[in-house]
Amino acid sequence: MFTATDYDKLQQIMKESPEKKELLTRLLESHKTEISTISHEIRNPLTLIYSTLQMIESQHREVRDFRHWKSMRQDIEYMTQLLEELSTYNNGECLHLSAVDTVPFLETLVLSFAASILDTNIEFTSRITPDIPSVTMDPIKIRQLLLNLLGNAKDALLACPDLEYPAIGLHTECTDRTVRFLIMDNGSGIRAEDIGSIFDPFVTHKVNGTGLGLAIARRIINAHNGSLNVESTLGKGSVFTVILPIQQDT
Repeated sequence: MFTATDYDKLQQIMKESPEKKELLTRLLESHKTEISTISHEIRNPLTLIYSTLQMIESQHREVRDFRHWKSMRQDIEYMTQLLEELSTYNNGECLHLSAVDTVPFLETLVLSFAASILDTNIEFTSRITPDIPSVTMDPIKIRQLLLNLLGNAKDALLACPDLEYPAIGLHTECTDRTVRFLIMDNGSGIRAEDIGSIFDPFVTHKVNGTGLGLAIARRIINAHNGSLNVESTLGKGSVFTVILPIQQDT
């Protein structure tokens, strides 16, 4: 599979001439088709297997006490999640753009995330600029991107149970051409040697992580002609900055 850096290089080459763009476009489309086919062919029988296990468990509750039953279910759930995220990654550049009223969009997202941390001691603050203009975007994918980053921040804090005041912030900034979303946490941070690879597919430093979350986020924001950057200090936390153009070039 191509890494994020590979895709960036291919995009640069495609700009050099129409012939190169046409050739590489065909290559990328073929690559996507192969991934979609493989994912689909594996996911269908896996779903049937998982459904069968659920049926067995409902009819024979004693299987829950079997030594490897729980781990087997967890493994299948992980594979299902991996295939779902692989499909999402593969389709990260397929956008359905519309003009989105940004403030209500963010207010709904904030409420959704706040509900997900009610049973934790995490303090969540949001600072949304009131006069943000409408932004041309795929609202489903941008919502997915932002919730993914907020979820990562939550996981980073839950991995630090001794942290006295765990906190997450979502702040916005606006210029004439772009909107910036800053997602920050005061967790353990990311090691400097890991920063360069966290957006590559299947690279993860989380227990039970698929390594596709940040890769999906990077593909989504690149498709919007924006950018996703990170600054992190070990032991102090991280700040992910999403930069989204207000209008898309057509």
